[in-house]
Amino acid sequence: MKAIPRSLMFAGLLGVAGFAQAAGHCTVAIKGDDAMKFDIKEATVSASCPTITVELTHTGKMPAAAMGHNVVITAAKDMDAVARDGIKAGVAGNYINKADPRVIATTTLVGGGQKTRVTFPGKKLIAGGDYAFFCSFPGHSMLMKGKLVVTK
Repeated sequence: MKAIPRSLMFAGLLGVAGFAQAAGHCTVAIKGDDAMKFDIKEATVSASCPTITVELTHTGKMPAAAMGHNVVITAAKDMDAVARDGIKAGVAGNYINKADPRVIATTTLVGGGQKTRVTFPGKKLIAGGDYAFFCSFPGHSMLMKGKLVVTK
């Protein structure tokens, strides 16, 4: 049996570690609470992921009609307009116009103790693009927002 040179073995381990890190950038977990706060202000995803999943957990106790949360992803420049236009959809429409072409992805609206998720193609995002995530419940996007960093 021949010995594998250490440098070759080290390079192989680095390759596996790089793959594991890239795979970790395909899912974003966010928590929202009754104080209208997300637990993160920035999330990183890779545009090379076949699919990207955003998971939202509402850690509060209030119902969706009173303190519902969702996660909407748009270009940063579109966030305010999408949030404003989404109000017309009401709670039944998750406070988002799903036909709005500026919406890249959106979860459903959930209340305290509930979870939701959305999965979308990574190719919808461009590495280095300026993206935002926010809650579109009326008035929440002022506090419940963050930057979505997209890598290759």
